[in-house]
Amino acid sequence: MSNAQLVLDQVDKFYGPVDFGLHAVKKLSMQVRKGEIIALLGSSGCGKTSTLRMIAGFEAVSRGSIALGGRPVHMLPPVKRNVAMAFEGYSLYPPLTVKENMAFALKAARLSQAEVEKRVAEVAKLLEIEDILGRYPSSISGGQQQRASLGRALIRDADLHLLDEPMGQLEPQLRALLRGRIKHFIKERGLTAILVTHDQTEANALADRIAVMEGGVLQQFDTPQKIKERPANLFTGTFVGEPPMNVFEAGVSGSAERISFGLKDGLRLDYAAQDFSPAVRDELLKRERVMLGVRPYSVRRAEGGMPVKVAVNQWLGDQTHIAADFAGNTMVLVEHDRVQLKPGDVIGIRLAPESLHVFDPQNGRAICHGEELA
Repeated sequence: MSNAQLVLDQVDKFYGPVDFGLHAVKKLSMQVRKGEIIALLGSSGCGKTSTLRMIAGFEAVSRGSIALGGRPVHMLPPVKRNVAMAFEGYSLYPPLTVKENMAFALKAARLSQAEVEKRVAEVAKLLEIEDILGRYPSSISGGQQQRASLGRALIRDADLHLLDEPMGQLEPQLRALLRGRIKHFIKERGLTAILVTHDQTEANALADRIAVMEGGVLQQFDTPQKIKERPANLFTGTFVGEPPMNVFEAGVSGSAERISFGLKDGLRLDYAAQDFSPAVRDELLKRERVMLGVRPYSVRRAEGGMPVKVAVNQWLGDQTHIAADFAGNTMVLVEHDRVQLKPGDVIGIRLAPESLHVFDPQNGRAICHGEELA
């Protein structure tokens, strides 16, 4: 990638002896383009914060290399990497006011007082902390401290901006407002940024690409749309998306005319072979068992469809989530209108062939998405 600003090549992180300690990050390779916003998304303990801290220089790289702006940095101390970081734990200087904390790096870079004042005012307005600039960290709330820490990072001229759970302490309304402002600020200035988050909404709203991690392994690195529509494996398919993807184990049988998926409780999903491309049909017929996935938004109620019994009907203010008993598991479907159903009601559902995601039950890798091979 010729315009890569950041390159991680086969990076390992062990806590304890190499090859014997806790293997927190495993052979991670990724390239980040200049001006790109990347989200590291995953559950607690997946390796995303360890990765961010290795890039910043606060954790040593056990194996592999990190290059920033074309120069190797994995052996350099943090101060020589020209990286700005907003910490999850804020890390503001207690003796300094919020304004002085934000201006600290600018003064160290010998910017004029007028330029410092201008930048502080601009970023403070962006983050809505103008009224606390004269206060000390101990006298402001956790959410205000987090915005001050974020402002201190965004204000800097740096080769890379690292944001660790940058809005985790903010109330939902403010968080939603700041997402758009921060993305515009980063994009307008051509900054390169990596944020760590466990919040899918935040990752989708801010990031150009998302790196999904689990167990220290990069599961998929792609645009939000492709991760949703073409998950690389079963983990990504079920982890990304709200409500989560419905998943069922199924046997496969068929011929040149029909494809059937046998489910628990004697249920079957039958499709015409022409509903799938020849390549997908041939791949499916090679297999005895698969994992079928379908997004809740793709499940349709249909007269004469497969009968299911409603277990739960939840109206969430802007959409209805219906959970129904299906093939020894629960099928969740989403509708945008309020639906008058009660537990025990029987409804018909239809799973269109183009909505199916099929995964290998042994290794979890995607086999196909609708009519296309993975």
